Amino acid sequence: MDLFSHFPSRRRAIALAATVSVAAASFALAQHPMRADQVRGAKPVQSVADRPDVSAEQPFLAENDAAMTRMMSDMTIKPTGDIDRDFVAMMVPHHQGAIDMAQAVLRHGHNEQLRRLAQEIVVTQQQEIAAMRLAVGETLPPSVASPTQPGAAPASQPGSASSSASLHDAMSRHLMNMK
Repeated sequence: MDLFSHFPSRRRAIALAATVSVAAASFALAQHPMRADQVRGAKPVQSVADRPDVSAEQPFLAENDAAMTRMMSDMTIKPTGDIDRDFVAMMVPHHQGAIDMAQAVLRHGHNEQLRRLAQEIVVTQQQEIAAMRLAVGETLPPSVASPTQPGAAPASQPGSASSSASLHDAMSRHLMNMK
C-alpha cells in the first residue's frame, strides 16, 4: 500500500515538491557550502563598532573579526577522501580561531574570571590541536612559549628532547582522558 494513498493527490504533490526542494537545497549547500557571514541578513560583528559607545572596543572587535574571518576561510577545505585528515584539517583552524579570540580577550578584556577562562581556552585548544595532529600521524612543531605570556622564555629549548618528551607525555595523557 502506498504510504500517501490516504492523502488526496494534491497533498502528495505538495509533499513531493517540498521534499524535492529540501533535497535540492541540501545538495547545493553540500556542493558550495555557505560561510556564516554569507547567510542572508547576517551582519559581521564589526558593524556595531561604528557606534560611538563602542569605539573603545574597536581594537577587540577588529581582532575578533579577523580571527573569525581567517577561521572560516581556513576551515573551507577540498576533501581528500581521508575522513580523519579532512576532519583535522577543518578542526585545527576552528580551534586556532578559538585561541585567537581568547588572545584578543586577554589583550583587551578586564574581567579576571573571563581572562582566566580565556587562558584555559588557549591551553586546552592547543592540546587538542596537538592531539588531533598526533592522531593522524603528523609531527608537532617545536615547543614555544605560551602565547598567553608574551616574551616568556620556554622552560626548555624548542625541539629539545625534554620539551618534546614532556609534550608527547601531555598529549598521550590527553588522548587517554578522551577515551
